[in-house]
Amino acid sequence: MEAANIAWLLTATALVLFMTLPGLALFYGGLVRSRNVLSVLMQCFAIAASASLLWFAFGYSIAFGGEGAFWGGLGKAFLLNMDRDPTAEGGAMKATELLTALFQMTFAIITPALIIGAIVERARFGFVVLFSSLWMLLCYAPVAHWVWGGGFLSAESGLSIFKGVGVQDLAGGVVVHVTAGVAALVLVAVIGPRAGFPHELKPPHQPVLVMIGAAMLWVGWFGFNGGSPAAANNSAVLAALVTHLSAAAACASWALWERLRFGKATLIGIVTGMVAGLASITPAAGHVGPIGAVIIGGVAGVLCQEMIGVVKNRMKLDDSLDVFAVHGVGGIWGTLALPFLAAASLGGAGLGEASVMAQFAAQLVGVLIVALFTGVVTLIVALIAKKLVGARSSDEDIADGLDLADHGERAYELT
Repeated sequence: MEAANIAWLLTATALVLFMTLPGLALFYGGLVRSRNVLSVLMQCFAIAASASLLWFAFGYSIAFGGEGAFWGGLGKAFLLNMDRDPTAEGGAMKATELLTALFQMTFAIITPALIIGAIVERARFGFVVLFSSLWMLLCYAPVAHWVWGGGFLSAESGLSIFKGVGVQDLAGGVVVHVTAGVAALVLVAVIGPRAGFPHELKPPHQPVLVMIGAAMLWVGWFGFNGGSPAAANNSAVLAALVTHLSAAAACASWALWERLRFGKATLIGIVTGMVAGLASITPAAGHVGPIGAVIIGGVAGVLCQEMIGVVKNRMKLDDSLDVFAVHGVGGIWGTLALPFLAAASLGGAGLGEASVMAQFAAQLVGVLIVALFTGVVTLIVALIAKKLVGARSSDEDIADGLDLADHGERAYELT
């Protein structure tokens, strides 16, 4: 089983990286105007490189380097002092620490990459790279430690505020999607809306790229959730199955709701529904069964679609690619639904010794703490980066397109 575990987690690692490059890059790139597509691709690529190096240097150690309540320390900075004994801690996979660090690195890549969808077509390239780098170290890594690294939100922590009942989050409903969604709203408030928001915005320049990128995300999510049990076992099988079912259910409910509201079901809509279903099942994939997955995905397709209008029309925030409505709200919904849908009678794995309400209380408090922390840290980091390099491109550069302004190249000739 040691070889099988290592082989599966290596495969899952590649799948999660595939979600960002090229999956998320193409998904986001197709949604913007043609004059900004290369800027989005460049931002995703640059984040992948910078987040990898920073994870190697400090991020992994902060998240998984020790058992402190609030951070893991710097004892494993630069991936030193790693445990290479394959029999340590009683489990072959858990003891392959270098592989664990590599797998978790891909999560540290995609989380800040998700955020940039909220500020495309107007944020400076230097701001995106600097903000993403600081945010990954100061926000993402500590939250990962709190939930996954034995910190105070986990059941393993001796200081757990939940008296032995920790936040359950298999693959990042809280750690990835809540942090990315909340950070997206804060960044939008700092940078401001696109010209013409909300009445004169241009449609996506290439829905075909959006669909191709979305399909890559769907495939890659088998590694995202299926790899998180860290073993080639039945837990991984169940996680992969419910992941797929939730995505399918969200596609169906999004398209149906869109048809009822607007008379047509769109390609952009159905693929966005898929992402909402995947984000929503991410925290719960370790506990719910197939029935719970279909419920989570089915609700997500309607809930996240409605939240897009709330953010843009009521909150007046130009979250360009709906990061909060899809990822943030989806992650919150899946996290809070988990205790009620994990029952064995629904095919789930149960909650162990925790009661439904005790687990729900832990989930709710965990979401609130992480959302508040993320909001504060994001604002501080965004203001620092804005002061150092500027946040918003000039009106002239925005009009010309950031492909040419930031990178001196274009994907298409403008007509």
